[in-house]
Amino acid sequence: MKEVLRRSLTGAVYIILLLSAVFLSSDAFDFLFMVFGLACLYEYKRLVKLKGYYVFLAYLGLWWAYIYLINDLILINILMFFTILTDLYLLYYLFSSKPKTFSGLHKFLIGLFYIGGGCIFLTMIPYKNDAFAKLLIMGIFILIWVNDSFAYIVGKTLGRTKLFPSVSPKKTVEGTVGGYIFALGAAYIMGTQEQIIGPGQWMLLASVIVITGSLGDLIESKLKRMAGVKDSGAILPGHGGMLDRLDSLVFAAPFAYLTLNIFTYVS
Repeated sequence: MKEVLRRSLTGAVYIILLLSAVFLSSDAFDFLFMVFGLACLYEYKRLVKLKGYYVFLAYLGLWWAYIYLINDLILINILMFFTILTDLYLLYYLFSSKPKTFSGLHKFLIGLFYIGGGCIFLTMIPYKNDAFAKLLIMGIFILIWVNDSFAYIVGKTLGRTKLFPSVSPKKTVEGTVGGYIFALGAAYIMGTQEQIIGPGQWMLLASVIVITGSLGDLIESKLKRMAGVKDSGAILPGHGGMLDRLDSLVFAAPFAYLTLNIFTYVS
């Protein structure tokens, strides 16, 4: 009972902080996710035993440049290319049965683009035509929350088939499918209420976010398993670390950003 109460209180504080930043100002949102990125990097650094603090300096420099200085589409696409390429490399790592040892340079680059690039694109998503689209980013958060919540509920009640037992023994196929179906329903409802993109586009975006977010969750689980720990940190009582909370969003962000840009180009 105490654990449930602790998790609930931590979740409530996290949601209030997030909502406050989104609706207070774009600068507050930017700053919050810059700090979240630093926290995730710190936990990643401990998981993979990356030495030194250069990755923090590189992330801050990259974040500042892309959030406040760079508007050139070519440079943004270059960052997106390297971020998605790093994510694809991590997918290869996830499904590979061979043990993998990363060099210091590999750990640095993975941290910079997997977490740093992911947080940068997550911060860039709400900016549409130089305006801060609050409801768009909130919609993406809602999709992740709906998917996670109903994947847990359906998995607990109906789950029988293990999804990836060698990496995450508690996740089930039934839970994953259930979370996806409820996320699609939430996406359709948001599409009828929020006119930034239509219902069909919201549902396609939901598919991209749920699939890539679920893969991101599994990747972080494998990193933790290789490190021999249950949680990436303890900053969020009852929830583990910041990376435990944002692993889905960080991994899905560049794919969601790319999808939204395709919608803009097609329309």
